Amino acid sequence: MSRRVLAAMSGGVDSSVAAAMLVEAGHEVVGATMKTFCYSGTAGNSKTCCGLDGIRDARRVADVLGIRHYVFDVEEAFTRDVIDDFVDEYGRGRTPNPCVRCNSNTKFRDLLRRAQALGCDAVASGHYARLDSEGTRPRLLRGADAAKDQTYFLWALPAGILQHLRFPLGALTKAEVRQRARAMGLATADKPESQEICFVPEGHYRDFLSTRLLPTHAALSPGAVVDHRGQVVGRHDGYAGFTVGQRKRIGGGMPEPYYVLEIRPDARQVVVGPKRLLYSGRVSVGDLNWLAPQPRPGDSLRVQLRHRSPALRCHVEAAEDGKLHLSLDEPARAVTPGQSSVLFREDEVLGGGRISGTPAPTVAN
Repeated sequence: MSRRVLAAMSGGVDSSVAAAMLVEAGHEVVGATMKTFCYSGTAGNSKTCCGLDGIRDARRVADVLGIRHYVFDVEEAFTRDVIDDFVDEYGRGRTPNPCVRCNSNTKFRDLLRRAQALGCDAVASGHYARLDSEGTRPRLLRGADAAKDQTYFLWALPAGILQHLRFPLGALTKAEVRQRARAMGLATADKPESQEICFVPEGHYRDFLSTRLLPTHAALSPGAVVDHRGQVVGRHDGYAGFTVGQRKRIGGGMPEPYYVLEIRPDARQVVVGPKRLLYSGRVSVGDLNWLAPQPRPGDSLRVQLRHRSPALRCHVEAAEDGKLHLSLDEPARAVTPGQSSVLFREDEVLGGGRISGTPAPTVAN
């Protein structure tokens, strides 16, 4: 059945082909690009999904496809929902996923509202994910290409909007997407992958934080580097420059390579230790969001704790005080507070949350 669909167009090859596939399928397609923080007064950057280059490339593709194209100014909402959260999380000694916040707020929730105002009944994007709408409720499924699956970034979507979403690339590989783009003569066919946080295009997130936090903020202030026994082994110039599992910038003089094990913002301490102490067999998850019925204690599932990491077998130990406590079948390395913890049953995304801690870590041999 033909529909009017709003296609999110970032100016990359994936969203371009997604829009083109909808046109080929006979839908009435309206293209939309979001003007976020990174567009304001800056030149485009080909390594990010954003920038003035992205707007221009999206419009060129829309012209080829013969569809209308709008640019929506979402800078205020994006700053509130994504950037402010990013800064706050680093200020608390955690490591956030800004793309998750963008997807769950600006990219889909806000776009759907604008889509409906334009008479569209669905929003489509170039994410490598699938939707199964055959049952009593829509189910979000992993993309068919395991190497490109992007459901890790979609766990925080409001469950109520799934029925209005479309993911045309879900059954394709990246190579197939580029082939289609070349065959259709799209200007984005060979555009490089987006690799960086859009509002930190050069990758120097600490420099960005310094523009948003006072110089006296604890995250940017000197403190002690202590080892796992509590001994001071060095100094740092701000814990915002560190994340769990990090090896660089710790200093030398250790009996073996040391890694960041923990960040203690209240004490301004960065805790380091040997690699074997990076492993934990339990994970606590907060800020939960469910796209399917919430798992119960004793359920056996899989959990993905970092982008591009494999989904690990786990069991639900308990659900209390707004948190889910998981027991991993095998200890995981560098479980990082602030990162996303996404739960799967086979290919279905059940939901997830933010890692809040690793109680009673186990030591790997």
